[in-house]
Amino acid sequence: MSANLEAKKQLVASIEAELKEAKSIVFVDYRGITVAEDTELRKAFREAGVKYRVLKNRLLMKALDNIGITGYDAKEFEGTTAVAYGMDEVAPAKIFCETADKLNKMGVKFAIVNGEIMSKAQTEALAKIPSKPTLIAMLLNVLQGPMSSMARALSEIAKKKEA
Repeated sequence: MSANLEAKKQLVASIEAELKEAKSIVFVDYRGITVAEDTELRKAFREAGVKYRVLKNRLLMKALDNIGITGYDAKEFEGTTAVAYGMDEVAPAKIFCETADKLNKMGVKFAIVNGEIMSKAQTEALAKIPSKPTLIAMLLNVLQGPMSSMARALSEIAKKKEA
């Protein structure tokens, strides 16, 4: 067996291990971005705890097949493909879509979130979901509203009885 083939098998095995752990995997056509734009994109991913890699399509498809993800369209892997994956369901899609909107150069191909294959449109909709801390703050605001209204009403009743 050639050393090159063995190296590719090891690379596929490492890709498999990383993708198995990920909750969200986003595939993108990164054609046309400059080195500076790519560096900025990589920095945004690092800050969000998301891994970003440019891999050969054939190796990526082999890794996906090996971990049991087979419902994707192989035509999506034509051309250049970058992949971002992480433990946050929304972060990879959000960062890619924000960058693509800003640069008008990249395009989302599809995503896999919690084992479900999502189309380009579904991935872009996922990217519009607010971050987890924002959602928690919104929930707390909704839960706090009735209690603060009741506290104000009781306070007004107490003031009327005093007068």
